[in-house]
Amino acid sequence: MSDERDRPLSIDPFLGDDPEAIARERRRQQREARRRARSENRKSLGERVSGALDDAATKGREALEQTRERARNRQAPASAPEPPPFRRPRAAPPPAAEPPDGDAADAAGADAAGAGDPTAAPEPPAAAGEPARYTAEELMPRRPSRRPAPASPPPADATAAVGAGPGGGEDDWLAASDPPPPIRPRPRALTADEHPPATPPTTPPARGKTYFFRRLLALALLLFVAIAIYGLVSRGGDEPPAPKGPATLKTEDVTIPEGYTRSQIATVAKDAGLSGSYEKATARAPKGFDIAATGAPKDASLEGFLFPATYELAKGASVDDLVRDQLSAFDDNIGQVDLKAARKKNLTVYDVVIIASMIEREVMVANERPLVAAVIYNRLAQGIPLGIDATLRYDLNNFDKPLTETDLQTQSPYNTRLVTGLPPTPIANPGLDSLKAAAAPADVDYLYYVVKPGTCGKHFFTADYDEFLAASEKYNSAREAQGGSPTDC
Repeated sequence: MSDERDRPLSIDPFLGDDPEAIARERRRQQREARRRARSENRKSLGERVSGALDDAATKGREALEQTRERARNRQAPASAPEPPPFRRPRAAPPPAAEPPDGDAADAAGADAAGAGDPTAAPEPPAAAGEPARYTAEELMPRRPSRRPAPASPPPADATAAVGAGPGGGEDDWLAASDPPPPIRPRPRALTADEHPPATPPTTPPARGKTYFFRRLLALALLLFVAIAIYGLVSRGGDEPPAPKGPATLKTEDVTIPEGYTRSQIATVAKDAGLSGSYEKATARAPKGFDIAATGAPKDASLEGFLFPATYELAKGASVDDLVRDQLSAFDDNIGQVDLKAARKKNLTVYDVVIIASMIEREVMVANERPLVAAVIYNRLAQGIPLGIDATLRYDLNNFDKPLTETDLQTQSPYNTRLVTGLPPTPIANPGLDSLKAAAAPADVDYLYYVVKPGTCGKHFFTADYDEFLAASEKYNSAREAQGGSPTDC
């Protein structure tokens, strides 16, 4: 197994070893992704308003058609009365009183005949069942005239006037008496088949100022509806409204690469201008993060739980804000890891994080993560020391210089060449892929792996010790010939 590995610290190999270039590229990619998402979800104002008005017009036409259909299908119930005729039957006249006997009857008849107009013809009786007609007097009763009655001209010969003066006979009743009272129709009760006369239609008022104000009000209402529809459409559909904040709020992106330790992240936080001490803020778990639930000691640091990603922080933010976002991201990502296989091996979440941190420091090729995890699992099962030099480099804080023979003999729980089992803490902060590989290793019997010379971090895996020795000799020869790491990256 190799005694060192020169692994570039950048996320993207094509960006080399420049962390600032990594951060700039990450920010540019995120801005492009957000811009593309907004452009895909955005429609023109004309299309949105036109679509909303078309939907409203369609709904209006459908409602009108439904109303007309209900009116066509409406039928009068069988028990409804027949509509009244245009001419209503006149109420039957009251029964005539019995005429008196003898001369009294003749006198009463004579008085009744003299009371009316001698020239008026008697009204013919209405046939049975035939509606009677109203007379002109009933439809339009006479009103008393307001003009004074014309005075009678004086007679030529006073002695020729018949009854001139008092006691001289009958007076002229047309000149002397008041005008006759108007003839009013006799009130009568309506029968069950009759209805009150319909109100004559009124003439619609002429269009004027009222019509103009109504049109103006309708136009204002339509404009208000259009503005409301535009406000709803401009929100972007079912997307929640953006949180309101000060218009002058400025943010910056802080990128934490995968495999960085607490001390390396502290340097990134300081370069980003975050206030406070990052190492002090991560020395103990803050309130709200139960580190003991993962199987770690209560006084353990947050090494391994500081999830690597790009975080958008406000200008002038503190290291506590970054730590809070990292722990929240760890909770979100560890929930995506299937821990069934690890629990069958009696491994806790903290053990999985330790294994994932070693995988993150050892592997440069993505598909080798489950294979390195299998080597760790197999060595733990057989009680073989892991022999991973990355754990000793973490304890010595030496990630660049070659390890000496004195370094390899260091008595430390992190020297996995001498001590069996896992190191006491994680040696880096792993990403999601390493966490998944540590929880579900490949089903192989490998016990050894060696870096292949002339490659960019690829390994040779084997379960045979002799093959491991031959591969190690090949690696050491290439290293001596090149005068350093024989990798080609």
